[in-house]
This record gives sequence, structure tokens and C-alpha cells, in this order.
Amino acid sequence: MGAYILRRLLLIIPTLLGIMVINFVLIQFVPGGPIEQVLAQLEGQGDAFGGFASGGDGSEAIGEEAYIGARGLPPEFIEQLEREFGFDKPPLERFLNMMWNYMRFDFGESYFRSVGVIDLVIEKMPVSITLGLWSTLIAYLVSIPLGIRKAVRDGSKFDTWTSGAIIVAYAIPGFLFAILLLVLFAGGSYWKVFPLRGLTSDNWADLSMIGKVLDYLWHITLPVLAGTISSFATLTLLTKNSFLDEIKKQYVVTAKAKGLKENRVLYGHVFRNAMLIVIAGFPSLFVGVFFGGSLIIETLFSLDGLGRLGFEAAVERDYPVMFGTLYAFGLLGLLVNILSDLMYVFIDPRIDFEARKV
Repeated sequence: MGAYILRRLLLIIPTLLGIMVINFVLIQFVPGGPIEQVLAQLEGQGDAFGGFASGGDGSEAIGEEAYIGARGLPPEFIEQLEREFGFDKPPLERFLNMMWNYMRFDFGESYFRSVGVIDLVIEKMPVSITLGLWSTLIAYLVSIPLGIRKAVRDGSKFDTWTSGAIIVAYAIPGFLFAILLLVLFAGGSYWKVFPLRGLTSDNWADLSMIGKVLDYLWHITLPVLAGTISSFATLTLLTKNSFLDEIKKQYVVTAKAKGLKENRVLYGHVFRNAMLIVIAGFPSLFVGVFFGGSLIIETLFSLDGLGRLGFEAAVERDYPVMFGTLYAFGLLGLLVNILSDLMYVFIDPRIDFEARKV
């Protein structure tokens, strides 16, 4: 097992390097860099994108005219900005310097917030962890019992209508379901049962401990429901199919022939083998929920988490935040994949990855 883990850890290096190279190269061709953003704000343009569509007189800008800094700002000021942002160096040198800093977990500071990238991530992380963790736990608590029940009653009316319901839920986009929840239960057009934004109320600090917990749960209800809706289908059907495969095996037939009750056979023999793939996938599912749907959900419910941070960094061309979070979360995702394999071995020691070639 040690050799397998070592191979997987070594494989992280070229994988992560490839991710960073591809994104760094792509960003070089995207118009409207951080310097253009600063110049656009100084000139009252709001953002730099308008400068790439038309010139100062409304006509199409061509060549140097497309550069927003060419309209009335001293070249010395632009050169100073380039030095401050590090754009006076060739792209290859900038990339190598960036990767050397990232290897030492030095992610620098945001261009526009004057705050360290790590501090920004730590500040925003609780919101995203809240959504990801609660959504994952609720998905497991609902999907596993439902999947087992569907496997036991395979082909029944219960199995049919629940399959239809979860497939419909899976087909509903998360943002659309979130809007529906806002309209129905957050004072949109019907009932004002839940708050519209935030994770806590304004008077949260003055509440008792029980009051704080209830206030927190009250605020996260709608965002968590919106983030969980699409997770049920895959996990429920995976649980059902895993149980169906195990129920058809010989050891189950033998256990029933010995007179064991169905629940004893189901939860004493089948459960451990059937749940192997489901439980071992918990880390990956959590990371998927954590990073996958956070942007839209956080935006709709005005939650200041990592999703909004990444979106704002992309709009502002805040490269330290963009590449720093990409590197950190890419590394986290690769490590979680290894953790998932270790979960298989922990749940079922018969599994051996030593002979597996990576």
C-alpha cells in the first residue's frame, strides 16, 4: 500500500503542473487584464471590457487604439503599474516565479483588496464549508435509506414513482430551484418564512446559545436545500444498484436458507459490502458539492463564500486570487482522490492497491 500511495503522490506533481500551465496560458489570451481594470476605473469606465470594443469616438478600436491605457494616461504611470503587478517580466519568468512561491505556499496578496490570498480564503471558507458539509450529510442521510428501500422493493410502485421523483429533481437546475425557494418561502411572492440573505441575523451576537443555533439553521435551510437537490439522484441510484448486486450473490442466498431474518441478512451481511463504494465516495462528493454549486447558490442568497470570491476575482482579473485558489483547491482535489482510495481499504481490508498500476 505504501508504494501505491507514493506513486499517487508523485503523480500529483505533473497533474497539478499541467492544470496550472493550461490555465496560465489561457489567461494570456483573455482581454482586460488587471492593469486595464485599474485604468478603466481611473477613467470612470467601470471595467476594461468597453475599451476593447470601441475607441474613444465610438468607432471600432484597432491595434494600439484598443489598449485602454492609450487614451490620455502617461506612459510612465502605466509602466509603474506593470512593475507593481509584475507584468514587466516575460510570461515564462512570471509563471516560474509564481510556481516557486506556490510550492512554498506563498500565494501573495490580492491586487485589489490588499489582503493576503490565504487570509481571504480563510475568511470566506466557513460559508462554503457550511453549504458543502450540510448538503453532503443530508444527501447521505436521505439517499442511503431510500436507496436500500428501493433495492428491497425493486420493481414495485414505490420504486417506480421514487425513481421518477429523483430523476425530475436531478433534472432541475440548482439555480432554478433556488429561485423557486426564494419566491415561495423568502418573501418573493408568497410566504416570508425564511430570511433572504446571510448566514446569521443582525442581532446574532445578542442571542443565547440555543438562539444562535436556531438562527443559524433558519438561515441555511434554503441554501442547503438548493445545493442538495441534484445530489440525491446519483447517490440514491448508486446505493440501490450496489444493494441489488449484493442481494443476488450466493452468500445472501445461503444466509436466507439458514433461516436468518431479512433485516439481519440485509444489515448484517449485505450492508457492509454494498456500502463500500457509497461511503468511500464521501470525500469526493463533499469536494464536488463544496466547489460545484457554491457560486450560484452564494450569489442568489447573498452569501460571501469562496464561490463569490472566485467569481469576483475572475471579473476583476485578480490573478493572485485566481491562481492561488486554483492551485490550493486543485491540490486538495488530488489529495482527496487518494483519500477516497484509502477509504476503500479502511472499509474493506481485502482490497489491495499494491498491484495496481497508476
